[in-house]
Amino acid sequence: MTESAGAVPGAYLDEAQRKDLLGIARRALEGYIGAGKIPPEEGARGTLSAPGAAFVTLTKNGRLRGCIGYTKAVAPLFKVVQECAVAAATEDPRFPPVSQKEIPSLRIEISVLTPLFPIRPEDVEVGRHGLMVAQGGMRGLLLPQVPVEWGWDRETFLDQACVKAGLSPSAWRHGATLRAFTAEVFGDREAAP
Repeated sequence: MTESAGAVPGAYLDEAQRKDLLGIARRALEGYIGAGKIPPEEGARGTLSAPGAAFVTLTKNGRLRGCIGYTKAVAPLFKVVQECAVAAATEDPRFPPVSQKEIPSLRIEISVLTPLFPIRPEDVEVGRHGLMVAQGGMRGLLLPQVPVEWGWDRETFLDQACVKAGLSPSAWRHGATLRAFTAEVFGDREAAP
């Protein structure tokens, strides 16, 4: 991700693009939960229409309510955000589907991901890297903001990524594959109480 004029350092989306993506995510939620379909988006151009990988995280009263995403850029970024917003609200197996009355109280956070790359455990930086751990047919992913929110050090982050994959916490020391990514993370307004 390269810097662009008027953008946050290290970001490739400017404030207007971030605002557009957050609006697209909220409209997708409202449209799908209210009417059963994602509304079409007109005018998504440039970076937003280029292939992108992203996760959408929904929180309610500061607690996780759903999180789904793509690690590979398989569709235009705005479409990925639409699909992930709806999936986070309706398909995250950890939670019941979001109801229409909950939508105003949801906070939306979008993480736009860089491509995955191999990383050694000693090179993992808490707050900078997200991690995907894989071994056998098991895999798990934690976004870069997760260890910061929980106050984890690097080893705890590696352990917890393994646990997320359904592996033993020490699997990263015993042959699990580690891949990292960075993410541009931004959210919408604080949700209504």
